[in-house]
Amino acid sequence: MFKHFINLEWKSFLRSASFGSNIALKIILGFFAVLITLEFLALGVFSYDIMEEYNLKPLETVNKYLIYYLLGDLVLRYFLQKMPVTNIKPLIILPINKSSIVHYSLGKTIISFFNVAHAFFFLPFTARLVYEGFGYQAILWHLAIAAFIYSNNFINVLINNKNSIFYFLVAIVGSLGVAQYYQLFDITDYTQSFFHGMYTTNYLFLLPILLVIITYYLSFDYFKKRLNLDTGLAKKGTEAKTENFTWLNQFGTLGTFLKNDIRLLKRNKRSRTTLIMSVIFIFYGLLFFTQSIESYDNPWMKVFAGVFVSGGFLFTFGQFVPSWDSAYYQLMMSQNIQYREYISSKWWLMVIGTVISTILASFYLYFGLHTYLIIVVGAIFNIGVNSHLVMLGGAFVKTPIDLTTSKQAFGDKQAFNVKTMLISLPKMLVPMGLYTLGYYLFSPNVGLLFVAAAGVLGFAFRNVVFNKIEKIYKTEKYATIAAYKQKN
Repeated sequence: MFKHFINLEWKSFLRSASFGSNIALKIILGFFAVLITLEFLALGVFSYDIMEEYNLKPLETVNKYLIYYLLGDLVLRYFLQKMPVTNIKPLIILPINKSSIVHYSLGKTIISFFNVAHAFFFLPFTARLVYEGFGYQAILWHLAIAAFIYSNNFINVLINNKNSIFYFLVAIVGSLGVAQYYQLFDITDYTQSFFHGMYTTNYLFLLPILLVIITYYLSFDYFKKRLNLDTGLAKKGTEAKTENFTWLNQFGTLGTFLKNDIRLLKRNKRSRTTLIMSVIFIFYGLLFFTQSIESYDNPWMKVFAGVFVSGGFLFTFGQFVPSWDSAYYQLMMSQNIQYREYISSKWWLMVIGTVISTILASFYLYFGLHTYLIIVVGAIFNIGVNSHLVMLGGAFVKTPIDLTTSKQAFGDKQAFNVKTMLISLPKMLVPMGLYTLGYYLFSPNVGLLFVAAAGVLGFAFRNVVFNKIEKIYKTEKYATIAAYKQKN
C-alpha cells in the first residue's frame, strides 16, 4: 500500500503545473542541503578536538547546551518543516485502511531533512566518543538524543498551526536565554545532569524512546480521528462582524479593493502571520547597525539592512500578489474589473506598509541620524523601484494560498521560478551598488542621494511601469487560473 501511495505522489509531482519550477527548486535546495550536511559533518568530526583545545570536556559541554539545541530545533521546525499532506478525497471512498493512510503520512516526516541532518553531527561525534574509550554507554546516549529529535518531529506535528502554544514556547526559550545571559538563572545547571544521565546510566535512555512512542501515538490518533471529509468541511461558527471602511469609498474601485485587502489582513491566519513577520523585519537591522557582527559592518550591508527594515511588509505580502486572492481568482477574472485598479490597490497597500514600517523604525535614530537616513532612503527605493519589481514577480507566481494556515509564510515551492529569481536580484543589488558607488567616490551622503534618486525616478515613471506590468498580468492570467485549480 505504501508503494502505491509513493507512486501516486510521484505522478502528482510530474503532472503538476509547477513541474519545471519544482525541479529547479529541488536542485537549489539540494545544493543548500549538501552544504548544511557538510557543516554538520565537519562539526561532528572536529568538535571533539576543538573543545579539548579550549580545555572543555566534550560530552559534558554538549549535554550542557543540548536543551537549547533541542528547543531551537523545535522552533525552526515550526517555521520551516512542511507538514505531511495526503489528498484523502480520492482515497476515502476506496477500501483502504485509514490507519495505512495515517501511518504513511506520518512516515514521510521520519525521513525529513530536519531529522536526517542531525545524524551527520551526532553519528561521528558518538563514534569519536567510543574511540576515546567512553564505552557502549555513548551509544545509549546517542539513541536517547536521536529519540529526542524524533520526539520534536511529532511534537511539531501536534502543535502545527497552534500559534498560542508556539508563542508560549518561544517566550520560554527567550526568557531562559535572557536569564542565563544576565546570570539570573541557568537552566543548563539542571538539564545538563539529566542529559548526562543518558550516558552514566543504563536505563535513563529509555525515557526519550518512550516519549517518541507516546508522541507518535498521539499524532496518529489525532489524524485518524479527523480522517473524514466532514471534519475538513465543517466550519466553526463565530460571530460575524461587519467592517465597512466607508472612508475608502471616496477612492472608487481602488477603495473597494483596499477594503478587501484590509479585511484579508485582519481576518486570516496566514495574512496575520505576514504582519507579524513584517514587524520582525524591523528589528533585523540591529544585526547590522550595532556593529556586533564584523562582516556586516560595511556600507553595502548597511543599505541592505535599510531596504529590509522598511520593506518587510512589501516583500512578505507583495511576493504573493495575486495569490492572496487565489480562492476566488476565477470569479474575479469573470467580472468587469479593470486590472489596473486591482494592481494599484496592492501597490498602495505596500506603500502604506512601507511608510508605517519606516515610522516604527525611528528608534534607529539612537544609532545616529545617518543610520536612520539609510532606512529612509531604503524606503524611498522600496516605494519607487522594489514595489514594481515585487508586483512584476507576482505575475509569474502560481501559488494558491491557504489563508487558514500560517505555514509557508516565508515562501512556497511554486513561488520559485527562474523569472522571479532574476527579478529579485535587483531588489538588493541595485541599492547596495548605488550606495557603495556614492560612498567611495564622493561621500556617504552622496551614496544616500543615489539610492533616493533611483527611488524617486521609479516613482515618477510608475504609470509607464504599471502599463507594462498590467500587460504581463493579462498574459499570465489563464496560466495562473489553471495553476490555482490544482491542489498539489
